[in-house]
Parts: sequence; structure tokens; C-alpha cells
Amino acid sequence: MEEEYIRRHHRHLVKDDQCSSSLVKRIRAPVNLVWSLVRRFDQPQRYKPFVSRCVVQGDLEIGSVREVNVRSGLPATTSKERLELLDDEEHIFGVKIVGGDHRLRNYSSVITVHPEVIDGRPGTIVIESFVVDVPDGNTKDETCFFVEALIRCNLKSLADVSERLAVQGHTEPIDRM
Repeated sequence: MEEEYIRRHHRHLVKDDQCSSSLVKRIRAPVNLVWSLVRRFDQPQRYKPFVSRCVVQGDLEIGSVREVNVRSGLPATTSKERLELLDDEEHIFGVKIVGGDHRLRNYSSVITVHPEVIDGRPGTIVIESFVVDVPDGNTKDETCFFVEALIRCNLKSLADVSERLAVQGHTEPIDRM
């Protein structure tokens, strides 16, 4: 089934000087709970461990821009990102990086969230895909490896937060925006 989700929602136009990939994470928490964390463009720090602060300019809608402060340990301190896609029916979230002091140029990502039964209980499949320019001095493999490592960390944290909330009895979305 995940191949179908990737085919439907995670196709990126990849140029010669870019790399792209898709990652999948299964989470033992209901889809509505997981989606309520993913969709919060204004609060990525709820589950992204490398984000220390986020400020959104203007209303929260397609085209909104957020300034994100990045925790030390990464080769960046800020990132400026635009909300490209937010579909609460299909659970699709898209972001494009439009600035910042890092080397992720023309970075665009899509996250989709899908219901799945895991061990007889409500669970979720999260798929995140991206496309990004390969910086001068790096190979496609190096660039994909770096971005995939960040996404894996974010997805693991999303699973940890979601599963902890589910165990605590939270099965409904966390305060909607």
C-alpha cells in the first residue's frame, strides 16, 4: 500500500543536480493524533528535535512563512520555510525552504499520513519525501544521506511523541490551528 501512497503523493520533478528520496515510518498511534502534530506549521518543535523556536509571519494558510531557529550541532542556525500544501482531508503537508543560513537550496518536502492497523490497534503510516539541490563539493549520495538522517530523526521523534500521547489516553487531535 505504501508504494501506492508514494506514487500518488510523493512524485518530485528531480533535476540532474538534485537528489530525492522517500522515507516511511509506522507509528502506534491513531492517524488523527499523528496528523494533529504534523499539520502544525507554527509548532514544528512539538516533535522536531532540531527546532528550538518557530515564528510564523501572518495568518496560518498556504503561502505562510515561518522562521525556524535550529539547535546547535547542525550546520545551520536558521531556516525560512513556506507552507505549500495543507490538506486536512487527505492528510498531506508540504513545505519549501525559501531561505536560511544552510546549504539546503531548493528543498521541498511532502509528508502524508495514512491510517493502518498495527497489532490490531489503530496506527499510522507516515511518509516523507523530499527533493533538494546537491551543494557544490558534495555528491548526491552524501546529500541524500544527510537529509535522510535528519528526516529519520524527526520521524522517530514524531513516533515517540505520538505513541507517548496515545499511551496517556490522547486519541483525539492535539489543539487544532
